[in-house]
Amino acid sequence: MSTIISHPRAYADVTGRHITFVTHDGYGDEIQADSDADVRHAIIRRATSEARRSGAPLELITSGDHGKHRLLVAPDGQVTPLEPPAPAPTPPDRPIGRTQTDGEEVSEQAPQPTATETAAAPAAEPPARPSFLKPPTTAPTASGGWRGVARRIGIAVRPSAADRQRAEWTSVVSRQWAGCRTIAIANGKGGVGKTMTTAMLSAVYAREGGGNVLAWDNNDTRGTLGWRTEQGMYDTTLRDLLPEASRLLTLSAGVSDIAQFVHHQATDRYDVLRSNPELLATDQRIASAEFDLLMQVAARFYRLVIFDSGNDESAERWLRMVDSSYQLVIPTLATPESAESAALLLDALRGRDERSGVLAQRAVVIVTQSESAPTAAHRIAEGFAGHVRAVHIIPFDPALKAGPLRFDALRRRTRDAWFAAAAATAEGL
Repeated sequence: MSTIISHPRAYADVTGRHITFVTHDGYGDEIQADSDADVRHAIIRRATSEARRSGAPLELITSGDHGKHRLLVAPDGQVTPLEPPAPAPTPPDRPIGRTQTDGEEVSEQAPQPTATETAAAPAAEPPARPSFLKPPTTAPTASGGWRGVARRIGIAVRPSAADRQRAEWTSVVSRQWAGCRTIAIANGKGGVGKTMTTAMLSAVYAREGGGNVLAWDNNDTRGTLGWRTEQGMYDTTLRDLLPEASRLLTLSAGVSDIAQFVHHQATDRYDVLRSNPELLATDQRIASAEFDLLMQVAARFYRLVIFDSGNDESAERWLRMVDSSYQLVIPTLATPESAESAALLLDALRGRDERSGVLAQRAVVIVTQSESAPTAAHRIAEGFAGHVRAVHIIPFDPALKAGPLRFDALRRRTRDAWFAAAAATAEGL
């Protein structure tokens, strides 16, 4: 008995120098090769990056101008050609009319179908009919102001434009994707709202999508996500999870085993994987291979992972975060220094490699208003418009300034702003 080993499968379709690359979980990339000779190298580079992200060899099927090929691409870049599947044998045609038997030509009537064959033959398609069932839809309801009061006492009121907009955002942020999705929150400058953005986006996705969201403090230098969120039953961090990662990937591991290493947020419904802010950076660094192992664990237990990144853009864990992310979100304050840091990060990613360039092009920038100069945020937002996929402004809110981060503590206007930013981010997943 033979064993068939199944690998994640990706596809690359080639038209001239243009490549459409589709990952094993349905994410599409558009790649433009520099020359005809570079087409194959561009495909292999992208496939190798995807194999590293998934932590396993990748079966790659290419088609288009250069023919159809089937390859196995390892995370280290090694490429092994695979044999195309053998076509199924075609049964010989059954002769009709005259047959040859022992050298004698015999006249034969065309074979008539037996009762069994008649029963097995496909019946003619019945005419199409309309369905009596309609797919369920969620109509927006009035939730605020006098409309909300009227609805709660039983008076039918049409939802406002704001209610309809909120319903659209909810539909987007509650999506359930096939396979784990990842979002990187990054800006090389400290104190620009990365931790706040991580917590607020995690809360929106978990509250509206039914949990299974992980906020990962991917920080070598005193990450504060653990300080601003609830602590769970166990005082554990990423360093405690790492030696247990291989065990959590075994078939015997239960879905609740991860709870020993993360901190659940009771109201906002997401989990936090903490770093240890009491240790020096030299005691918290993790290598690329260790990051990839932890990413495999996260992908097994969560449908969405949001990285709160550190400020060291040369750290291995920071670079692997970028390589492993579907969507980039860049938070900034409404100050020239933090905005310039965000712009420099976008420039650096555009020049790093093709995939990083796509992340920069499709990034979402989130500008947080200050208490003293609320109009400055609009000037910063206008500067990023046209350079990224979306820009959103978060109004000043005292609940975000310091202390625990709780979505319910925000003003209604601030909650709506985070809903809009989360919906724009989810559109890129």
